[in-house]
Amino acid sequence: MAIIHRTTLTPTKLELLAEWLPTRPWYEATGRAPEPVKAGGFRLDDPEGEVGIEFMVVTDASAAEPVAYFVPMTYRGAPFEGAAEDALIGTSEHGVLGKRWIYDGVHDPVLADRLLALLRGEAQPQAQSETDTPDPTVHRAGGPLPAETTFAALTVSRRLTPSPAPYEETAAAHVTAPWRLADGTEVRGTVVTAG
Repeated sequence: MAIIHRTTLTPTKLELLAEWLPTRPWYEATGRAPEPVKAGGFRLDDPEGEVGIEFMVVTDASAAEPVAYFVPMTYRGAPFEGAAEDALIGTSEHGVLGKRWIYDGVHDPVLADRLLALLRGEAQPQAQSETDTPDPTVHRAGGPLPAETTFAALTVSRRLTPSPAPYEETAAAHVTAPWRLADGTEVRGTVVTAG
C-alpha cells in the first residue's frame, strides 16, 4: 500500500512536466511554454512497496483548446539502473522521502507488471491523493486478457479523447478513467487498451 504524504515536492510534478512534455513526440506544440494543469488520475500499488506508481492526466492550458495528456509516472528512491536514456522525467526533493527519481512509467517494469495485473482484474486502482482508498471511477472492461499478454502488446493513450458512448462488452480489455475539462466538466476516455 502506497502512503500518500502531505508534503512538498521541489520542483513539483507539474513543473517537471512543463519541461518534459515538449520533448515528447506525441506532444502537440502550441508555440508557447506548456502550462500543465492536473485534471485527473489514479495510482496502483507496488506489492513490494518500493516504487510509487501514478497515472496523471494533465491538460495543457497553453493551447487555445486545452489538450489532455495521460502521463504514467514512477517514483524511485534511487536511479533506475538500465532505464532507457529518455525515461527520466526529472528529479525532485520530497519533503519526507528525500530525493526522488521520477520516470516515464511506460519504461518501468514495475508499472508494466501492475498495469497488466489491473487489466487481468488482479489489481485495484487507488485514489490519486488518498492512502489505501480504492478509486471506483477507474474501470477495467472488455474481454479477458490472455495470460501470455506482455506490456509490449498494450497501447497506452498519451493524448486523450473523451468517449462519446459506452464501450461494448466484447471489446478488447481496456481501462477507462475520468478527467476534468477546463470548464470543470468531467469526461471519460480510454487510457490503456490491450491488443
